[in-house]
Formats: sequence, C-alpha cells, structure tokens
Amino acid sequence: MSWPVRSQGCAYQVCTGCGIKRLFDEDVFRGYGPYSYDLQRLLALDQAKRLKHKPVEAPTEHRSAS
Repeated sequence: MSWPVRSQGCAYQVCTGCGIKRLFDEDVFRGYGPYSYDLQRLLALDQAKRLKHKPVEAPTEHRSAS
C-alpha cells in the first residue's frame, strides 16, 4: 500500500500493484474499512456508518419561567 494520500477531505491508501483503495485514519495512522476501486463508494459507506453510530441527542426542553 502507498503512503496516505489526502484528497476530497479524506485520507486513503492505494495498492501500488492493483490500484484498490482503502480509507486511512490519520489519528491512529491505520487503514480502515473495506477496499474498493471507487473512492466515492468508500466515502459514502464511511459517511453512512458515521451517521448510523452517531449518538442521538435528547431534545432540550424549554419551560416558561411562570
């Protein structure tokens, strides 16, 4: 795999042999998630996963002072 490449607001690695891509986490310096030749597909899968695991905030309750 190549060194991380930064493009379109994300980091990813590319296999130097076949060109398949994998997203890269710069904080822990590791590749993660599935492999794909389509970067847009990887980004969409990552975004869907983040939305699915995002904690739901409880709605704030506003009460009148009276």
